[in-house]
Amino acid sequence: MENLIEVLCQESDEYEGLLTLSQEKTRIIASADLEKLQKITDDEQEVVSRIARLEKRRTEVTADMANVLNKDVENFKLSNLIEMMASRPAEQAKLARVHDRLQNSVRELRRTNEQNKELLENALEMVEFEMNLLQAAKGAPETANYTRDAYNSGMQIGAVSGSFDAKQ
Repeated sequence: MENLIEVLCQESDEYEGLLTLSQEKTRIIASADLEKLQKITDDEQEVVSRIARLEKRRTEVTADMANVLNKDVENFKLSNLIEMMASRPAEQAKLARVHDRLQNSVRELRRTNEQNKELLENALEMVEFEMNLLQAAKGAPETANYTRDAYNSGMQIGAVSGSFDAKQ
């Protein structure tokens, strides 16, 4: 039980660190600082790899506990374990606190990541819009280049001053 609580505490700490990085990432995305965005993404990858190792360890500890308690490993959930710990209220309270802490961190991380995803999608749309605008400007005909003496020098061949051609 102590191993599980220890792993969950470590995992919760890592998720809280990841949440802090994700919140900082929100500010970086908004400021469009690509160098800082790359750095924070690298930092996030390091935290995610530590979380993956802790998750593997947690899975092993949980599987061992399920085997000892003669429960199905696939359906063995922390919420069920908390209920089963009613005879040991001190451990039950510790487990419940760390479980709630972990759930809150993951929930907030999910919300922040969704916000970052929307910001990135908006930034990509803006870049696409600007690229389309540049391409359109590059390929646009030069018909609207007027100068002070455009009336005299910009006349097209075959155009007659003061007349209207109904065929056009």
